[in-house]
Amino acid sequence: MGRIHIVTDSTCDLTKEELMEHDIKVVPLTIQIDGKTYIDGKDVEPHSFLELMQHSSNLPKSSQPAPGKFKELYDELGKDGDKIISIHMTGSMSGTVDSARQAAELSSSDVTVVDSRYIAIALAIQIREAIKLRDAGATVEQIVARLDEVRKNTRLFVVVDTLENLIKGGRIGKGKGMVGSLLNIKPIATLDDGSYTPVAKARSHKQAVSHLFKQFKEDVEGKTVKAVGISHADGLKTMGNALIEQIHTTGFSDVEVKFTSPVISTHTGPGAIGFIYFAE
Repeated sequence: MGRIHIVTDSTCDLTKEELMEHDIKVVPLTIQIDGKTYIDGKDVEPHSFLELMQHSSNLPKSSQPAPGKFKELYDELGKDGDKIISIHMTGSMSGTVDSARQAAELSSSDVTVVDSRYIAIALAIQIREAIKLRDAGATVEQIVARLDEVRKNTRLFVVVDTLENLIKGGRIGKGKGMVGSLLNIKPIATLDDGSYTPVAKARSHKQAVSHLFKQFKEDVEGKTVKAVGISHADGLKTMGNALIEQIHTTGFSDVEVKFTSPVISTHTGPGAIGFIYFAE
């Protein structure tokens, strides 16, 4: 029986050390800023990207990898009969998973493409589950079935600090953005169905943290919390740290914190946080 290789993209919030340790292959997205193209995670890092974005004349644009990039990797990994599971960021925010699917059809290798319907640490949670099962000898079918369960038991909330990037990116209308800016509203959205869906409005950072913590307690009641994460775009001081303190009061102390990828920061703008939890 051949090996199972795991492939993902550069929005997964896994460290370089974790990727290397578990032999996870990454096909990166690219970002265009003022006529220059950067490879996510290679030419530009999360911290420095925010400064680049702040001084750019136009909103950066992210681009999914071409199908050819995926096909080249799939062909190499599967040349000896090994199987491949390719797990990617939500298809509603990027064409990455579609590129992977096109490549899977063109490749002679045995490739199963999974739309995680999430991003950042929520995507990382699914990859880690796939790693654990693969290393325990599970089949591709068993891994994919388990990822579906993990997805159903994961929640991801996004709180942005500024509406500018969402407006420029066409995710919310200019009229709503103007009202939100005037009232200093912090929109709270989920990615429960894979797409950015506003669910509440907070009038302050403190109110946003309070809403998220209340939702967390309701959702995990009677369950075992398996993972909690904060993926942020320099949003720890305004919201992230306060939320982590609240989570600690429940007895769960292992909150993962990651400065999220430039691709995600492009969508959310500076100061945003993603609050992720997985409980069964």
